[in-house]
Amino acid sequence: MIRLSEMVLPGHPDKFCDQIADAIVAACHQVDEDAYCQVEVSVWSDQVWLSGGIVTRHPLKRSLKDIVVATGIEIGYAGGNWVDAARYKVSNTVCQDIGDPTIWSHKVNDQAIVIGYAGYDPKTRYLPPEHFLAHTFREALARSCRDGLLAGHGPDGKLLVRLREDAAGWSLEHVLVTLQQKQAATFVEVCGGIDATLRAAYTTLQEQDARWLHPWAEVELSLNPNGPLINGGSDGDNGQTGRKLVVDYYGPRVPLGGGALSGKHLTHIDRIAAYSARHAAVRAVASGATECFVRLSYAPNVPAALDVDYQMIGRGRAEPREFFDHEQMRVRYPASAICRLLGEGGHFYANDLPWNAT
Repeated sequence: MIRLSEMVLPGHPDKFCDQIADAIVAACHQVDEDAYCQVEVSVWSDQVWLSGGIVTRHPLKRSLKDIVVATGIEIGYAGGNWVDAARYKVSNTVCQDIGDPTIWSHKVNDQAIVIGYAGYDPKTRYLPPEHFLAHTFREALARSCRDGLLAGHGPDGKLLVRLREDAAGWSLEHVLVTLQQKQAATFVEVCGGIDATLRAAYTTLQEQDARWLHPWAEVELSLNPNGPLINGGSDGDNGQTGRKLVVDYYGPRVPLGGGALSGKHLTHIDRIAAYSARHAAVRAVASGATECFVRLSYAPNVPAALDVDYQMIGRGRAEPREFFDHEQMRVRYPASAICRLLGEGGHFYANDLPWNAT
């Protein structure tokens, strides 16, 4: 069976928008754990547009423009490459009110369909192996661009992996990477750094899990096939929140409920129910199932899920319906779990998040 998945790096314009959005959500939760926040972010060239609504009991500690600039600098747009985040012009139409947010954040205030998935085992973080591998390569390249072999390159980039899955394990066949580079660097130098970074990450995986079968020397690589990418980020493409849902969820072979994650306060039903469905699926697989899908649906102003549907291969633990009640989910998952880094796409990859634990 051929399996495919893809990722984008933190400096990709869509992911830049997701990270701004989650940095704003985190800033709201810092001043009010019950905060209501729904924001959308768009970017093109040196322009950033913010829209949506925020209600907190206390004012934010930083302006939204300061959050935009700080996010860009943290990602790596600090003036050493094509984009300088300090030069962004921010158009802010977000309605910011001081008041009681709980009339929105303590209830189901929208309809939703969400799907949670888990499969395989902890070595793939209960993700499909192709999506786990794409995340691993994303993380390795981003880390290398920050302070490793590729330091100063990026932070924009994309990657795609193709592997073959059979009873024996997974044979990686092809990796495609497009990475933004510094203008002064040679193309050969950058491609060599990408190769070395991926090879090191893949070798570590093979040492930890014998199911990764194919030797790196036999993997086909396509590195920057369009040639050098210099003007990356928002100077090379526009970006918007919520345009990388397959990256954020489970890869292309797992269906999605449809709701975006970043830019919404934790207790928004699209977000918290998606996390809870993932949590339930992980528990099912950790307790004996081979694979588990959990599908939930919700109606406005109804705290309990309308439908709770488990599709499980093998036998594992199924949570009671109350596990998916809005009040229980709100108590179970702390607002402090939301941070800028979630917007990179690690919602269901990061091991330290409570809904990815058993």
